[in-house]
Amino acid sequence: MPLSWNDGQGEARSAQWRGSAPPPKRLRAAGDGLSSASALHALSEGWGLVWEGDYHQAVQLLQALKRRLKPAPRGATPLETFHLARKAQAEHSRLLNRLLLAFEAGHELPLRRAPETVAAAQAALDEAPEPYLLPLREWLGCMGSWQWRQAGLALPQLGGAHLHVHYGVFAPPRNEYLDLVQQAPLPAALAAHPLAVDVGTGSGVLAALLGRRGVRELLLTDTSERALACAAENLQRLGVAGVRLEGAALFGSARAAGLIVCNPPWLPGKVNGPLDAAVYDPDSAMLRGFLAGVGERLAPGGEAWLIVSDLAERIGLRAPGELQGWMDAAGLRLLGRLDTRPRHGRARDDEDALHRLRREEIVSLWRLGAGLTDGAGSSPDRR
Repeated sequence: MPLSWNDGQGEARSAQWRGSAPPPKRLRAAGDGLSSASALHALSEGWGLVWEGDYHQAVQLLQALKRRLKPAPRGATPLETFHLARKAQAEHSRLLNRLLLAFEAGHELPLRRAPETVAAAQAALDEAPEPYLLPLREWLGCMGSWQWRQAGLALPQLGGAHLHVHYGVFAPPRNEYLDLVQQAPLPAALAAHPLAVDVGTGSGVLAALLGRRGVRELLLTDTSERALACAAENLQRLGVAGVRLEGAALFGSARAAGLIVCNPPWLPGKVNGPLDAAVYDPDSAMLRGFLAGVGERLAPGGEAWLIVSDLAERIGLRAPGELQGWMDAAGLRLLGRLDTRPRHGRARDDEDALHRLRREEIVSLWRLGAGLTDGAGSSPDRR
């Protein structure tokens, strides 16, 4: 159903809603000269402001609005602080997402000094046969993603080769966990059972690392068509062969795999927006599903590699020992564990209420085998 408003000349306008969140219930035109104080008052009253002025003025207004928003209060415990921060983040997003751009059919943006919009919008939003409204914040995400996709992300773990990430697909800007995938010894079972499975592949970066390490057969699964297209493009560009992709949750058609890897969202929690899906795993469903089902899909001597952070335990979102309990309940045994510390900026950002926990965070690659006992008599390798 289209949304309607009157433009600055009093003419009736209408457009479809293309935002990821529900639209504002009432709209009015806004333009140059609107102060951030007046804009914040209107947004707080529930108005959606359809921008008609200079494009760069709109971007500057958005930045000014962000500065006016109150930071989240600190709680008495890390868990309370975390929930207060998420609540404030959601409230801020609802407010800021009411500053809107009106696109014409074909993704044209009729604003002064507007950038070229068609290519970036097509990559993020597909076709646009009708005019539509989109929050400015979401559009900036589309544009930033397109620019990043064009330039690519150079990864030392790929010998400096570039990863090109599509809109809506998680990119690895903090990539210390990629070092662990390079360091972990490949299972001997891959010689007889060459299939490796990348569960929830996203950009395909883990599969790319395995392919470059000599893994001959790769099955990539994901529920996102965007992710599968992104992974296919990256692996083709990087010259990785023997790749099969499946639109499936968890393991797809995988059977008798020599190696199965999974880097699930690291924090249990509600998904409030499209970007949250890469960070939050509601009720740890993906993590628990992976652990519960991976053993029966491994070949004899095969390994499951689980890449996960202990930040959930440090915050209080997951109880100490709970992860190990899920592994034990699934009949999995620990073959070894590789650990590393974060290198990302948030661990050093004093303004982040959880920066001390982030600084102490440990990212681990758990090497797991099926069966509670090790017939070879080896002991877990802890690095």
